Amino acid sequence: MDTELTTLTARLLAHRVIERGDPLARRALMDDGFRAELDQRLADVGLRLVENPYAEHLAVAMLPELTESVFGSGDAWMNNNMGLPRDGVALLVILWALIVLPKRERQIARVEAGKENQSDMFGAQKPLETGEAVSTGVSEDAVYADFGKALGGRTRFNANLGRLANLGFVVRRNRMIAEGPMLDLLIDYGHLAPRIIEGALSEVLGARREAAQEAAQRNGEEGEGA
Repeated sequence: MDTELTTLTARLLAHRVIERGDPLARRALMDDGFRAELDQRLADVGLRLVENPYAEHLAVAMLPELTESVFGSGDAWMNNNMGLPRDGVALLVILWALIVLPKRERQIARVEAGKENQSDMFGAQKPLETGEAVSTGVSEDAVYADFGKALGGRTRFNANLGRLANLGFVVRRNRMIAEGPMLDLLIDYGHLAPRIIEGALSEVLGARREAAQEAAQRNGEEGEGA
């Protein structure tokens, strides 16, 4: 067990994220004794394992009680340890809201639907759906049209988007922004989601949702007409 613990701890620190399906990651999620020792090893250096049943990866983050001593306080407070400027952090939160919030709604809806239709006694232990089945990307051009000027213009927007891609928060493909392995792990859904849903981004997200529904409805009507 000691060798596997050492290997998993080193991989988490070196690679920052590990796929949930990895044998050592699965053991950390299923073996209580192994998980307890892993948690203790990470806690000894001020870290904790970060995972949630909706995410495809595991990662490590700082223990909350060490935040002030590491990041400082007052005017000296650092809002991240990845070199992201303030507009980069703002873009990160926006992309999280546009990609992860809708994904989580779909995942929760599927789980609830599964409970209603569940007939086998072991259904509750089946893995939750993740990946492309529930996660969709957003257009770079659409995000820039909505938020680009507020985030410093095209040059700053592209630079920060590149930083987020390099850090593993997002993946860029053909001018589309998709979820990266870090996006659904290092932002606290329970803490941030209510603020976004009820706060400044609520109107933008609501308008996007309505537009998507209208487009889907139009596509459906066109398909029926054909």
